Amino acid sequence: MRLPSLTTRSIATRLFLTAAALSSVVLLVASLFFTAYYRRVAEEIFERRLDVYLRAIVADVSESGQEGRTGPSQFGDPQFELPGSGWYWQITRMDNAAHEIKASRSLFADRLPKLSDLGVPAGVGGSRRGLAWGPDGRKLRIVERVIDAEDTGIYLVQVAASVEEMEEQITRFRFALIIAFAALAIALAIVAAFQVRFGLRPLRLLQRELAAIRRAERDRITGAYPNEIAPLADELNLLIGANRDILERARTQVGNLAHALKTPLSVMVNEADAAPSPLADKVGEQARIMRDQISFYLDRARAAARGGALGAATPIAPCVEALLRAFTKIYSERSIAFSGDVRPELRFLGERQDLEEMVGNLLDNAGKWAESAVTICVAVDSQTSGASRSALIVTIDDDGPGLAPHLRAQATERGRRLDETKPGSGLGLSIVVDLAVAYGGALELDDSPTGGLRARLRLPGF
Repeated sequence: MRLPSLTTRSIATRLFLTAAALSSVVLLVASLFFTAYYRRVAEEIFERRLDVYLRAIVADVSESGQEGRTGPSQFGDPQFELPGSGWYWQITRMDNAAHEIKASRSLFADRLPKLSDLGVPAGVGGSRRGLAWGPDGRKLRIVERVIDAEDTGIYLVQVAASVEEMEEQITRFRFALIIAFAALAIALAIVAAFQVRFGLRPLRLLQRELAAIRRAERDRITGAYPNEIAPLADELNLLIGANRDILERARTQVGNLAHALKTPLSVMVNEADAAPSPLADKVGEQARIMRDQISFYLDRARAAARGGALGAATPIAPCVEALLRAFTKIYSERSIAFSGDVRPELRFLGERQDLEEMVGNLLDNAGKWAESAVTICVAVDSQTSGASRSALIVTIDDDGPGLAPHLRAQATERGRRLDETKPGSGLGLSIVVDLAVAYGGALELDDSPTGGLRARLRLPGF
């Protein structure tokens, strides 16, 4: 199944997806920026803390001349007293072969690696800082500095701390940031959905107005619209009015043409009948054919004009009920029962006389061939139910002999009569086809469950 592309989706969907995508990008970039900024700040604070401890030990060694006499107790941080805490200091004497070492209790019997041995270059003031693996297998951030205590000796002072604590803080911050931005994303999505729905509300109102016009509930678009929609509503009103004017002029011209042609043809027929002769008979015959042709095609022109009209709607139930009563009387001698099932709310989007002509021709055709019963059912097409343009299905069944599949196409041809013993001109089904096509519908013939013929007429309606 092919999914609809972004260009074919509704405007509301496109606006919402665009807003959601842009908001997601902005939130993602913001989260990366804040995470990077927080990491930088956390690393600076971490480095500053190590520098404070380093300067404190360097000052103590320089002033007292007793390496490590101060110990970590003067820092006020008990982590230097806890073995394996991840916070260490170490003082190494560099001017004798023994390399005497004094370290924090947290280092226990282990020793810190020297950054100088790891190839870390010295920075400003001769200090070094870098990452190295500690004795307990944890990654340490180490700062070290060599000091010359003059008479007391030369010392390498080191302070180290595990980066796990800092990484845990960054991880907690990142998690809190994700939660906060997720909540913000949901809030933005709700706001965007509300904004789109509120912003497109005038378009939905305009759609309902047009649907009401199509159902003949209104004749023009009313109501106040925003500045962007108001010109469209005005143009649609002008278009609807122009359409009605054009159709009305077309109907008038068709009527005038019918009157102008039929009157001379009637005179020709009457004159030919008044003076019989071979020529008069031939003229009368051709005049009658011309009159029938003109009536047929003028009727088609009228149907086409009515089929394009906006705002024409006909209740179906009263029309069908009147036809059923009429045909029950017409076929009373043969005791043909005409019955129907039509929901009272259904309407045909067209003129009443066209509906009567289509349904009437189908009922008349069914009555000619039925043995005892003719039924009619009108329902909304399930495939178009709920759509903007629904369709009605008019189903007429009889219990007659039916019609072979290869003859069904011929039955709808103009003037074609498959059985000359039955009354009629052979124009009924062709008229139904022409009218149905004019309204965008169709006529299908099929086998009836009652054994006869089923006529299935599809028409616009609701």
